Amino acid sequence: MAKLLQAPPKFLPLEWHIANKNQYHRAEAERSRSERLVAESQRLVDEIEKTTRKTQSDVNKKLEQRLEEVRFWKKELDDKLEQLVYVTEDLLTYQTRLEKALEGLKEPLYITLTCLEYREKRVGIDLVRDEVEQELIKEAEIIQGVTALLTRSLEETTEQIRLNRSAKYNLEKDLKDKFVALTIDDICFSLNNNSPNIRYSENVVRVEPNSVSLEDWLDFSNTNVEKADKQRNNSLMLKALIDRVLSQTANDLRKQCDVVDTAFKNGLKETKDARDKLAIHLSKVMEEIASQEKNVTVLEKAILDQEGPAKVAHTRLETRTCRPNVELCRDGPQYRLIKEVHEINHNVARLKETLAQAQVELKGLNRRQLALQEEIQVKENTIYIDEVLCMNTRKSILLPEGDEHGEWAGGLRPDAVC
Repeated sequence: MAKLLQAPPKFLPLEWHIANKNQYHRAEAERSRSERLVAESQRLVDEIEKTTRKTQSDVNKKLEQRLEEVRFWKKELDDKLEQLVYVTEDLLTYQTRLEKALEGLKEPLYITLTCLEYREKRVGIDLVRDEVEQELIKEAEIIQGVTALLTRSLEETTEQIRLNRSAKYNLEKDLKDKFVALTIDDICFSLNNNSPNIRYSENVVRVEPNSVSLEDWLDFSNTNVEKADKQRNNSLMLKALIDRVLSQTANDLRKQCDVVDTAFKNGLKETKDARDKLAIHLSKVMEEIASQEKNVTVLEKAILDQEGPAKVAHTRLETRTCRPNVELCRDGPQYRLIKEVHEINHNVARLKETLAQAQVELKGLNRRQLALQEEIQVKENTIYIDEVLCMNTRKSILLPEGDEHGEWAGGLRPDAVC
């Protein structure tokens, strides 16, 4: 206890001075370190503030550049979409034209086949494979060929419209994403340190697993643009092809229509000429029949006229056989009577032979008259089929109107109606 209450040890003056100097030095060192730290802290704060401002400015610039880039691609996509929509609408119009053109070919083909069927009803020698029939068959083949060509064009147009709509879908989807991205980046660009809705978020400093690189992003939009361009160019080429097809097929059909009409007119003229010539020959034959009938009558009368002289001669000869005795002489009258009887018999035989020939000729003329009348009926039947049935039927063809350039918009021009 006495030891605990013992007075603390006392230091020497030198120790006191040394202790004070140590305190001075330590205080000065601490103050110097603190001053350096304060200065360093201020420089750090200034540097970080400057860096933060620069970084934020750089981010703002990058966002602005990104906005400009997205806007550029959005405009590109908008332009391509507008062009694609326009050309697709054109193709829909062309699709309608092709459908109308195909529909407009049904009636001409039906009428051409009907004309061929009508002409099968020709009879006799007129059932000939003439120029009209050949041209009608060719017309049917042309119409069927045009139908096949237009059907192929329609299928290609339908497929191209499908491809255009697929490209349009990709453009619209890309545009929608671009619009959302623009909205988001525009909001981000408008934020500043004093914005009321800024906040801390957890785990934001990360790379999304489904994110893509800038190159992939550019390739994606560029691919969509290239596809749209490709389909647009294909559509333009297809439109030009369809225009050529419609124009060429319309010309082919118009030319063949004119050829068939000309063949009908020439055939009718030829048939009517043949009918008229047959009628002239019929008239001559009928005149000859009348003449021959008169000739037969004359010959028959001539034969009858020989009966009187023959009977007279026979009676005379018979009577002179009654002369008595030596008076039954073969005198001049006797010989002359005998000769007269022979002459009459010979002349009657000649008349009968001529009559038989005349009757044969008359029968031949009558047969020829019937044959000519039948042939004229054959020609009349052919004329009725070609002129009344076929040509009138062809005049009733209603073909769709052409466009302002005279090309098909689903048919021929009205002035090309056959």
